[in-house]
Amino acid sequence: MLKDLLLRLIRLLVGGLFIFSGLIKVNDPVGTAIKLEEYFDVFSYDIAGFFEMFKPWALEIGVVMVVAEVVLGVMLIVGFKLRFTVWALGLMILFFTFLTFYSAYFNKVTDCGCFGDAIKLTPWESFYKDIVLLVMILILFLSRKSLKDNRANWALWTASFSLVFSISVAILAIRNLPFIDFRAYKEGVNIPQAMQPSAPLEYSYVMQKDGKEEIFDQYPSDEAYEFVELKLNNEEALPKISDFAVWNEDGDYTEEILSGQKAVVLATNLAKVTDNSLSKLERLVTGLQNSEIEVILVAASSQPDIDAFLNQHSWDVLGYQADATVLKTIMRSNPGLLLLDEGTVVKKYHFRNTPNPEEVKSILTK
Repeated sequence: MLKDLLLRLIRLLVGGLFIFSGLIKVNDPVGTAIKLEEYFDVFSYDIAGFFEMFKPWALEIGVVMVVAEVVLGVMLIVGFKLRFTVWALGLMILFFTFLTFYSAYFNKVTDCGCFGDAIKLTPWESFYKDIVLLVMILILFLSRKSLKDNRANWALWTASFSLVFSISVAILAIRNLPFIDFRAYKEGVNIPQAMQPSAPLEYSYVMQKDGKEEIFDQYPSDEAYEFVELKLNNEEALPKISDFAVWNEDGDYTEEILSGQKAVVLATNLAKVTDNSLSKLERLVTGLQNSEIEVILVAASSQPDIDAFLNQHSWDVLGYQADATVLKTIMRSNPGLLLLDEGTVVKKYHFRNTPNPEEVKSILTK
């Protein structure tokens, strides 16, 4: 009786955590794909070059992985095909544990993306979390003969519904934007304010004397102390945004883009921008000419490539450069539209949902 109760509790905990983790990432499959690309880059350089071949398939691999998390979590809780489920979860957690250990030990990918952008864990925190999960799944695996399948029709239908639901949400999120935005650049955020500390940063001085370390609020006047490190006491006050910058060959444009009303076309990869994805944006660019809303293009490309793109499409707008990682964080669409009002993120649009010029004017000038 006690053993059955323990196994049910473990099933609930493990299944619930996999469902939670999977749903967060199903909400943003493109973000998961970006994280997988980071791992493939690292592995192709450190382990074997063949990992490079997986990069073009990162999105598809990511979708399969996050959908599997949700479905297997549901199957574990409802008791559907338990032996298969435990085997699958065991293989999955072994894979995750390897990733998090590699990230932590070699300090390669500093954010595993275990819970997307919703909950940030350090590499070692992610690894310890996976170790706990691994132990619980191991208990289920060793007790798999004691696990009894739920053969009721409702269990089958529940598992089937979770599969259809998670795939549908993933496809909608890819074709549009994440339903819930957990990133630092979500709608309503004022970027200039987010680039500042939320409170004065407080530091402590770690000093050493006679082989013993001591911590001081101010630098000690005693010259016998040897400086060890400067420790930040309130990390939670650090700026939420620290890497936003826009520039061109003439210099930095960050301050200018964060003032006034801007319709910013973002492109993380100009080479992959298709004519089909530009049809609505081109009408928008034309429709906003001679208005008080300034349209600009910001791309993670060289300035000559940006200028060539603007000339090719006859866009009479300014073009600027930005870091690819920053643009991928801001926008999960290539290209995408960002509406700014005095540095505040008013709206973000996938290129499929680009509004018409009158809509943009009504949003930014109301």
